[in-house]
Amino acid sequence: MKVLISGGGTGGHIFPALSIANALRRRMPDAEILFVGAEGRMEMERVPAAGYKIVGLPVSGFDRKRPWRNIRVLYRLWRSMRLAKKVLRDFHPDIAIGVGGYASGPMLKEAQKHGIPTLIQEQNSYAGVTNKLLAAKAAAICTAYPDMERFFPADKIILTGNPIRSAITDADNISREEACRELGLPADKQIVLVVGGSLGARTINHAVAASLDAARKAGAFILWQTGKYYADQCAEIAKGHEDTVKDTPFISRMDLAYRAADLVVSRAGAGTISELQVLGKSAILIPSPNVAEDHQRKNAEALATRGAAVMILDADACERLPQVLTNLLDDTEHRRKLGANAASMALRDADEIIVDRIIKILNKSSK
Repeated sequence: MKVLISGGGTGGHIFPALSIANALRRRMPDAEILFVGAEGRMEMERVPAAGYKIVGLPVSGFDRKRPWRNIRVLYRLWRSMRLAKKVLRDFHPDIAIGVGGYASGPMLKEAQKHGIPTLIQEQNSYAGVTNKLLAAKAAAICTAYPDMERFFPADKIILTGNPIRSAITDADNISREEACRELGLPADKQIVLVVGGSLGARTINHAVAASLDAARKAGAFILWQTGKYYADQCAEIAKGHEDTVKDTPFISRMDLAYRAADLVVSRAGAGTISELQVLGKSAILIPSPNVAEDHQRKNAEALATRGAAVMILDADACERLPQVLTNLLDDTEHRRKLGANAASMALRDADEIIVDRIIKILNKSSK
């Protein structure tokens, strides 16, 4: 069997794609898997590092703020459609899987034109434009949230949850104390894990800087993933607060970081939310306002309205985070309820359920 997986752009697309590929490899060791991503995006490094081949398309997103730049975007889309045809001719996939991101649109569109069955994996509670356009001809649409009939044909929807990194769930055999020791954190303090993505989140970093005194007074310690863009600036802020914060541009062992954390402060990307749910972690979510259809806010609201997280809007983060952080650090029971409610929303084994559907589609198309 030949399986094509397309999409990327952010970890929120790449990690589910790799989880699906790994599950396919476990179940179908002889399957040939090819990724298609966007040139210059992080999948072009992360996918080969995971042991898979990848082809890059010159596709990029539309610039909604500066429409005049979209002439170049349209030219790149045209080139990407031509290259997508070549990928299909050279690889001859039996199925094409789209996980969202720039490359997913042209690649799956071409696959559908050529009669190749397609499966869409939608991570967010508010469907992206590309997936909505591809849905009508898709064989199946795997979603992470219920009530997605407003975006997709109801008979094609399968509620699976989001595939998450196996390393995240494999840390159950590590104690919190061991995780703290490995990360150089004080196990006798409450640990606040702050993550804004691999590149960083400026608002979250400013809000953390405003919260250092509050964390110190509460007797807590912050593990602060600053992102590479803000590493130097945040390192300067952290100086003199060594008893309260450990800053780092990137956390490679997120399994240990989650295990050590008593509370998480994060953006509201779909992958992160799925990890928080599966692990039953209490969290303060600060959704990014700079994403399509404001989908991070909708992701965060899906938890906040169920008492499964606390949401702070990006515009209010610097003002509100110190007090919200203090309140949750002082209220163990509230944190416990947030984590329990998050865990009750978790959909587990998404990668295996998606592979079940892939195999079903492949068996049907081969008859």
